[in-house]
Amino acid sequence: MRLHLTVTALLLFPALAAPLNVTPVPDARAALPRTELTPQPQKAGFPAGTLPLTGLAVRTVGTAPELAWAVRDLKAEWRTRLGADLPEDGKTTITIGTRADVTLAAKAKAAGLDTDKPGGYALWIDAAGAYVVGADPLGAYHGAQTLRQLLTPGGLRYARIQDAPALTERVAMLYLDANSKGVNDRLIPLLAQMKYNSVLLMSDYVQWDAAKAGGWAHPGGATKAEAARVAALARAHGLEVIPLIETLGHVGWMFYGGKNRDLVQDPGSQNPYAYDTLNPQTYERVIFPVLAEAVDLFKPTRLHIGHDEVQNRDRFPARENGKALGFEKLFADDTVKLHDFLKARNVTTMIWHDEAFGDSVISSLPARLPKDIQVAYWSYIASQDYPMLPRIKALGFPVLGAAWQDPGNPENMARAAAQSGAVGGIQTRWPGYFGNPSVWDGTADQSVALVRGGASFWNPAGTAVTNAASIFRDLYAPTPYRQQAGSLVDLTPLVTRSLKDEDGKGWIGKGAETDLRSLGTGNMQVGGYRFNVSGAVMLKGNRAAARDLPGSVTLELGRKVDAIAFLHTTGWPAATNREPVGRYEIRYSDGSVVRQPLEYGRHIRAWTDLPSTSLVLAPGWTGQTGAGLDVNVPVLEWVNPRPELTIQSVTLISEGKGANPTLIGMTLLGTGK
Repeated sequence: MRLHLTVTALLLFPALAAPLNVTPVPDARAALPRTELTPQPQKAGFPAGTLPLTGLAVRTVGTAPELAWAVRDLKAEWRTRLGADLPEDGKTTITIGTRADVTLAAKAKAAGLDTDKPGGYALWIDAAGAYVVGADPLGAYHGAQTLRQLLTPGGLRYARIQDAPALTERVAMLYLDANSKGVNDRLIPLLAQMKYNSVLLMSDYVQWDAAKAGGWAHPGGATKAEAARVAALARAHGLEVIPLIETLGHVGWMFYGGKNRDLVQDPGSQNPYAYDTLNPQTYERVIFPVLAEAVDLFKPTRLHIGHDEVQNRDRFPARENGKALGFEKLFADDTVKLHDFLKARNVTTMIWHDEAFGDSVISSLPARLPKDIQVAYWSYIASQDYPMLPRIKALGFPVLGAAWQDPGNPENMARAAAQSGAVGGIQTRWPGYFGNPSVWDGTADQSVALVRGGASFWNPAGTAVTNAASIFRDLYAPTPYRQQAGSLVDLTPLVTRSLKDEDGKGWIGKGAETDLRSLGTGNMQVGGYRFNVSGAVMLKGNRAAARDLPGSVTLELGRKVDAIAFLHTTGWPAATNREPVGRYEIRYSDGSVVRQPLEYGRHIRAWTDLPSTSLVLAPGWTGQTGAGLDVNVPVLEWVNPRPELTIQSVTLISEGKGANPTLIGMTLLGTGK
């Protein structure tokens, strides 16, 4: 089959056009099960074979709620991935229970699989059926999350797994705001699949009764009803809820709308950041009422009171009575006051480490604090060692290591936490107080790190996750396991640059050690798509190596499609994120035009630019240059809003900036003609 393209200005810039061949394929896009388990189990083997789905049912042994949650999640997996129901009555069974049942304990022992570590489980699948035996109910629930990953369209993969968490506490950070429902309803099941067992729930701007009465409730904050709903959802996925209410510093929430200005620590502050610890009204009017409401609402066993970066912005102390006492006493007295308030309600206190254990105070300030305070040590660099973890532990405090998004940070923090005997790890997110919508598009790099953190906290010694973005996309927005037919477009007549650079005239003109030859050419699977790769349709940019390239290229299609997948990149990075660097113009047979912008970092990015703040782009190909540089080429899928109309042409246009659009593969999804 051919795509007949009008040859207009074939030899003229800025536009190119040429006739192209297409190849129909049954798997233009394919959503298939992952082959690797995440988190990686401590011990796992996969004998050849698959347990058929026909006649397969699920049953539980025991009455613990975690077992019912496991069945709920397995049934959801069957419906989403296969479009089928998982019955509770059949010839072959998936049996889920705990070692408290002597029969299951004996079966696990006979299978040679140990299940005695808290949170651990034994899992085996063979021709006789599937078994998940937890050391405890939560362990059985964890095992069910692993079993979900063994589901294929043809059945359950045979497996023999013995697994348990290396770190006792595995905490992920969530936010409560007006967008909580749409985001947290997806994130919470994802966290359960990553085997977290706690959530640190940022609750500063919940619309507390005290805030409403005082006029400082933020309209963008979650209602108390929504906060309670999210907490219940978390618990129903095996996650302990730890509210985080920032106090002492980061308390802009209590000054919203210009309220409570008499309680500001620094009267000269234009944007109040800390409160006055020597004014009794700080506690009577704001802090204690909010903490009391939080304890009543969440019924937590622990509450994080923040206490970080107190001196970073405002003067602290700023008032004369505070200066007379000094920072250490003000900090310690406030911390003890809140600790005692919570302890009277059977709630443990957690704080960040940086102010209480900073270099200038660590020899004196910690001695002023109760030793049952849990300390969250945060460090957001990918260090090979985090010596503060054992140091805080040696001072008598239970400590958790907190990581963020940088490559190597969660992974190395998990290893250090395990080696130092820390309580566990926290995977933080800092998208801004009302940043929930940015989970997918804006701060996606932080979201993707939840996968890496979960995998590392469960098994620090395991292989680092290299496809975290793909896993996050698959769990946050799961799709059925199926293939979609389409056609691969052969871009050969339009290629302006070879992927290889043997003589300094290919790719970006940097030579053989800095080219894209490792991508390869031909009919290939790239991420979840199939492309025909022959070279690069690189367009004009302002770099010397790209100034003589065409400014646009037009493909005359004359066919209907459901969507188009573009395997594309830029030769060089843009100056700023979200900078417009080009566009696709899709022209229909009725003359109407739809424009797909190419904003850098959102719809397209440089082959050398790996971390992405947006998941609008799908992960595609990753590899290395001859010099060992990690590189990638992502995929943008454009969904046709008018599939009933014939698309006459697609034109790729460059803005001629530093980041020059470069099309490497194009696949038409659907069988329209």
